[in-house]
Amino acid sequence: MARAISRRRFIRISGAAAGLALGVPVHASTSEADLTVWHGTLLGAVATMTIHHRDRDQAERLISMARAEARRLERLFSLYVEDSDLVQLNRSGVLVNPAPEFVELLQTSLGYAELTGGMFDPTVQPLWELYANHFTKVDPDPAGPDQSSVEAALARVGYHRLLISRDRIVAPKGTALTFNGIAQGYITDRVVDLLCSQGIAHSLVDMGEIRAIGARPDGCPWGVGIADPDSSARIQSEIPIVDRAVSTSGAYGFQFDPAGRFNHLFNPVLGTCGHLYRSVTTIAKTATAADALSTAFSLMDQSRIRTLMSRAGIERTHLIDAGGAVVDIIA
Repeated sequence: MARAISRRRFIRISGAAAGLALGVPVHASTSEADLTVWHGTLLGAVATMTIHHRDRDQAERLISMARAEARRLERLFSLYVEDSDLVQLNRSGVLVNPAPEFVELLQTSLGYAELTGGMFDPTVQPLWELYANHFTKVDPDPAGPDQSSVEAALARVGYHRLLISRDRIVAPKGTALTFNGIAQGYITDRVVDLLCSQGIAHSLVDMGEIRAIGARPDGCPWGVGIADPDSSARIQSEIPIVDRAVSTSGAYGFQFDPAGRFNHLFNPVLGTCGHLYRSVTTIAKTATAADALSTAFSLMDQSRIRTLMSRAGIERTHLIDAGGAVVDIIA
């Protein structure tokens, strides 16, 4: 059985009055509002919400609402919830009366697939299954699956194969979908929408991807630290954000083999794994865009990234290339 992706947990956040790092309990307050922090898991990743609100009971109520919404969406999009809508679609090839959010996320995914020339493709799951099955065998060939097996998997990949309507989604036999490159961003955005509708003006939400609501209560930007790919305990650089989302993808987020030659960043056209960069960080207005494009940009050279950024809604891309050099591209 394939192992669940260990998502891209090498973003560290410093943001509250006394500073905040993922996974570290926070007890702090500001002159404007008390700070309430929730830690948990979602879609196999660490999740965090940091809410500034004078009324602690109200803050906890909002966190409960946000958690319930996130769990509801997880039951639609997860590959690891046995009866999720996504699992049902992959199992039968048909999803009747899909939830509106499922249709929306799939259509958004196809939009990014078109924009990136197929470098972002929700039908890439057959490649995951191929590599997972290969490397969970006893004494697998360290060179990876043979070319004929890769080509057979690629024959099942292709977002253009899907038929989508409000009342039915059809995936041809052999097609399998994954939302691992976009669902966490989408859920983050939905949680942000919910909190904003309840009057929250200062919050940091991480549902696997990160998005800030406003600035910190003291008016300063939230500081998002990009970790050194060699050690997540070290901050390579810090990016200030206000009302923006941040996502990072890297080959070491999940590796199939001890040598690290094969990872979860699949090229949907070639069937190979991405090694151009050690990490790719994108900054955008929405976590959905940041999530999807950090994945797609991991497979593109810098020239193509520059060309697509404005069209894709990406304001800044922070690259650490294979040699460790750092490049910042501003749209």
